[in-house]
Amino acid sequence: MSSPTTAPVLELADVQKAFGSVIALRSGTIAVHPGSIHALVGENGAGKSTLVKIVAGLYQRDGGVFRLRGEEVDFTSTAQSKAAGVAVIYQEPTLFPDLSVTENIFMGRQPTGRFGRIDRKAMRHEVERLFTRLGVTIDPDRPAEGLSIADQQVIEIAKAVSLDATLLIMDEPTAALSGVEVERLFAIARSLRDEGRGLIFISHRFDEVFALCDTVTVMRDGAYIATSAIADTTVDELVHQMVGREVSELFPKQEATIGEPLLEVEGLTSPGLFHDISFSVRAGEIVGLAGLVGAGRSEVARAVFGVDGYREGSVRMKGRRIRARRPVDAMRAGLALVPEDRRKQGLVIEAGVGGNITLAIRRRLARLGLLTTAMENRAAREWASRLEVKTHALDTVAATLSGGNQQKVVLAKWLATQPQVLLIDEPTRGIDVGTKSEVHRLLSQLAGQGMGILMISSELPEVLGMADRVLVMREGRITAEIPRSEATSENVMFAATHASELSS
Repeated sequence: MSSPTTAPVLELADVQKAFGSVIALRSGTIAVHPGSIHALVGENGAGKSTLVKIVAGLYQRDGGVFRLRGEEVDFTSTAQSKAAGVAVIYQEPTLFPDLSVTENIFMGRQPTGRFGRIDRKAMRHEVERLFTRLGVTIDPDRPAEGLSIADQQVIEIAKAVSLDATLLIMDEPTAALSGVEVERLFAIARSLRDEGRGLIFISHRFDEVFALCDTVTVMRDGAYIATSAIADTTVDELVHQMVGREVSELFPKQEATIGEPLLEVEGLTSPGLFHDISFSVRAGEIVGLAGLVGAGRSEVARAVFGVDGYREGSVRMKGRRIRARRPVDAMRAGLALVPEDRRKQGLVIEAGVGGNITLAIRRRLARLGLLTTAMENRAAREWASRLEVKTHALDTVAATLSGGNQQKVVLAKWLATQPQVLLIDEPTRGIDVGTKSEVHRLLSQLAGQGMGILMISSELPEVLGMADRVLVMREGRITAEIPRSEATSENVMFAATHASELSS
């Protein structure tokens, strides 16, 4: 870790950027030192992406100071930024799928030997050296197609190291990674820090920020708010700086009257995925389903909703057995499922907001088999308004929305079906703190209106803050059922990592 007196590798001071009359960045300020990992946090729209794009050469500043290694610079292209030692590692890298790992790392700068031929042996040797240095085991000769997001990110990092980048910017790199993959990425980041490089880590996940970073800068509404050493701040302080609210407001859990069982699952089994799963969800109750990645939580929800089948067991709604062979069967019984991956499973990503919201209720909206645009737009406007979806028009393409607004659209789609039980998988993954609070408030309100909610979440604070009861899964089995009054991070994690099984 660098000392505070080390000159910054990157220094931005009061940087401004506007697009017409829209001010995207009012006072972008950050100083990143060699040998440090610097977190950059803020809600969506805080200006983080604009700041990064200026450093990466995608945008040019309108004002303020931009220095790299002490020299004032202005990049007019990403090529200039890369040549100056800046590398950006995005959440979803864009490798060439038909090329090998080695070819992707050396794209556009292949070494040549005699007669101008590409020296493939030298390329492969360098990649092997890089991977050994980074502690990863990816076959340099395999095609990039089919690689996990985590492995693609490692390849981008290897490319940056081979270019001798002195500043690496990691933009939400862990959003699609498992726990093991996150730890590998963190180990690589720490090794790069120890080599004297400066890193910027952008994340909505406070546990990761505190586990990895040395310093944190907070932005809000396009402006710089504060910079602190990680050791000198707390989650409460960061949340207050980011949104102007206290951390207790993130989990606005309302007390609701808990009624009769709505959903009852008994002995649900799908070999290789989950075994003997039994639980209930009552009216007005939020049941948290916790566990490590791969524990089988999403698979259970998909089976209950009829996306996937199961071999044994039963599902009942209000005492009546249902056999949901298709999602439409589950919908008719009063179930709805907000899936884990909103972009791939929850949305038609290139369709408009309105079309996405009404997708599951079009048949119900039709009169005598006829669905007019006016009918559809009326319903879409109503639900977009209820969930406070921020969009200029109903035909705005869903792909252009922020993660938080995309999640609101998915929620609107399924709430429009008027379910009695909502299955919601990772409700706030990859969305900013303010929108998380809005989603939590909505879930609490729905429970207060008598809806039963099964909430699958990998974020322990969310589970502990919102659930009336916590179920814990490990390797396809429920290992614990913990009432809200007794649920702690320690006993939930113990049940998620130990082989004790819930006694019947």
